[in-house]
Amino acid sequence: MSEYVSARDKRREFVSGFTGSAGLALITQKQALLWTDGRYFLQAIQQLSDQWKLMRIGEDPSEDLWMADNLPADAAVGVDPWCVSVDTAQKWIHAFSKKQQKLVQTSTNLVDEVWKNRPPPEINPVIIHPLEYAGRSVEDKLKTLRAKLSQEKAHGLIVVGLDEVAWLYNIRGSDVSYCPVVHAFAIVTLNSAFFYVEKRKVSDEVRLYMEKNGIEVRDYSAVITDVSSLASNQLNMSSSSIDIAGSNGTKVESQSSGLIWADPAQCCYALYSKLNSDKVLLQQSPLALAKALKNSVELDGLKNAHIRDGAAVVQYLVWLDKQLQETYGASGYFLEGDGVRKPKPSDSEKLTEVSVSDKLEAFRASKKHFRGLSFPTISSVGPNAAIIHYGPQAETCAELDPESMYLFDSGAQYLDGTTDITRTVHFGLPSAHEKACYTAVLKGHIALGNARFPNGTNGQQLDILARVPLWKDGLDYLHGTGHGIGSFLNVHEGPHLISFRPRARNIPLQASMTVTDEPGYYEDGAFGIRLENVLIVKDADTKFNFGDKGYLSFEHITWAPYQRKLIDTSLLTSEELDWLNSYHSKCRDILAPYLDESEKAWLNNATEPIPA
Repeated sequence: MSEYVSARDKRREFVSGFTGSAGLALITQKQALLWTDGRYFLQAIQQLSDQWKLMRIGEDPSEDLWMADNLPADAAVGVDPWCVSVDTAQKWIHAFSKKQQKLVQTSTNLVDEVWKNRPPPEINPVIIHPLEYAGRSVEDKLKTLRAKLSQEKAHGLIVVGLDEVAWLYNIRGSDVSYCPVVHAFAIVTLNSAFFYVEKRKVSDEVRLYMEKNGIEVRDYSAVITDVSSLASNQLNMSSSSIDIAGSNGTKVESQSSGLIWADPAQCCYALYSKLNSDKVLLQQSPLALAKALKNSVELDGLKNAHIRDGAAVVQYLVWLDKQLQETYGASGYFLEGDGVRKPKPSDSEKLTEVSVSDKLEAFRASKKHFRGLSFPTISSVGPNAAIIHYGPQAETCAELDPESMYLFDSGAQYLDGTTDITRTVHFGLPSAHEKACYTAVLKGHIALGNARFPNGTNGQQLDILARVPLWKDGLDYLHGTGHGIGSFLNVHEGPHLISFRPRARNIPLQASMTVTDEPGYYEDGAFGIRLENVLIVKDADTKFNFGDKGYLSFEHITWAPYQRKLIDTSLLTSEELDWLNSYHSKCRDILAPYLDESEKAWLNNATEPIPA
């Protein structure tokens, strides 16, 4: 149920050619259909062959309704039960009941049966995430979790989310590109804890670390039998693990006969099928919210990581500005004009979406605590930027064009935090329409970032703030406005989000959460605009406190300039202009220690106050 998966698990990509991070493929004897969301409509059109039909989520019938209506009565629909969640399986079973169709758990994955050159599994080591970056000990996290289990009358929790396993046990890994996680499961009961992993990944140091924390390491494949044992109250730690747990002060007692907690959105159907459904608490994992509420060490780490990251982004913009002027005769980041036409550059000199994104990665790699990118960089020029999650490939990517908008959405994994930032720039002469659209996106970005709202407010209620300036001109965008971000973990983190989607109602925003602020606008075949900062939710100091609810606000921790020549200042209010000038002033002060003299001079120019 991970957003990003390892190369050997990209089965939908292998069978369909579609590389987006969200989608579902359905293959019948005569048809092949692929469902995906608005971020990927254009990308899917480009990547799917004529054998496939694109099903647009939100516009076309959902997959459960399509199967129920279009497959024959008594049809059997096969799924790999390890690759489908409880929620999804139950939704399908309910839809199939109308025509006596049935869901069949296949004993092997049928895609694997035809995938001749499937990449082999990688054996990457489990890494201990030091307390100086984690901020909370494993002992403390387990104690809090067990209190939650007791409160819910549950005696065990099955942990399936890879980031939840990593967060709970303060470990990291490299089993999935861009996400510092380990392919692992965990089971925690009132008196025991288990870590299921390929044992070749576990060093003696990690094994000792687990033992000291009262956690027993078991083989990855043992999770299925241990879930069955958990269901019958027969899951016990080995005697040596019990001795160690007892010596650490962990209370060792017999299993109670309470419920088994499983997150229906994450727990795979294969494990759920081993449980007695009457004895299962199907509820969001208690670790999801606990992980989202950052401690002070994590918050400080995220702030520091974003400062170093902002410096890398500014260095990139300085370099890119110079390269486009020298190679293409562009008027540049600051001047509005047609520039000087230069001869077409050679293949070795030309700038492509991939070559420039590689340079951005190099700037990041030079920064302290860098551990890799947090997702594949979206480096997109002109019409490619209208593909919301565009992924440039070296063989087919576009050459940079100084007369077109350029959007780059990128981030990194640092030992002390995860980053995600988007800026859109133009190195030539932007049209009045492009400037008006950019300004509308900026106004929405500022409106959301400056919001104050009472405790209990959810992301669906806030989402409108970022859209109103676009709506005034009859514009909109087909993606959510904000997601949580991990602490040296997944770049997309829940359970909260800011979105028009109904699930954004589920979890209210709370102080110490992180969330992105990223409205956009995309004109098919022409250009795309997105602006993104990471925010921290914090208590607001309001004049009044109606209803004694307490109020919240946001703190920006992303630092990089917005391009002045893309802003139609006549469309900004005095409050928006004041905020922009204040933000740019902070950019100068915060990033200056990380820049050389020429880079500081460029940043000073980029952040000069805009007169009222």
